[in-house]
Amino acid sequence: MKRIIGVTGGVGAGKSEVLEILKQEYGANVILTDQVAKDLMEPGREGYRQVVAFLGGEILNPDGSINRPKMASVIFAQEEKRLGVNRLIHPLVWEEVLREIKESQNPLQVVETALPEKQFRDICHEIWYVYTSEENRARRLAESRGYDEERTAGMIKRQASDEEFRAISHEVIDNNGSLDQTRLQIARLLSEQTAEESSQ
Repeated sequence: MKRIIGVTGGVGAGKSEVLEILKQEYGANVILTDQVAKDLMEPGREGYRQVVAFLGGEILNPDGSINRPKMASVIFAQEEKRLGVNRLIHPLVWEEVLREIKESQNPLQVVETALPEKQFRDICHEIWYVYTSEENRARRLAESRGYDEERTAGMIKRQASDEEFRAISHEVIDNNGSLDQTRLQIARLLSEQTAEESSQ
């Protein structure tokens, strides 16, 4: 039986570190919902067809591919268009995630998202919230991506709050410390799951 773990958390929380440990040290099949959404908007895919029909041809490059910076400027300037694109793409993303899980032979499946929607909660057996303080998130984003305080604050504000993430999660990984401390928390959570499964 496959074990499906959801990993969520805000921008700069260090989800990628947790995912890398799960993939490299435990052999997990990791599915990134952001990447799934990007793939669905490649020419010929259903997401591409629906988004172009909704936003119009002005978001396209000369070769017919979607100009992502241009699309981003359109949808973030107009809230109704951002919500409209989400309504089109999100159901397709979860369909694709389910298909990938079904086709994979890997017993450990990990689904990552920063948008813990109902579909995400329905798919996953267990949800882990990667928690990092806003101060540390801002510092990491400044170091890794060159984001200033204003940009980081705006991104954090648009995402779910700490309370909202905790409300839908079964476990919390405190990622404020060292990588080894995070690694120990992951090992504990996976061993606890294995023990629970063995006793059932």
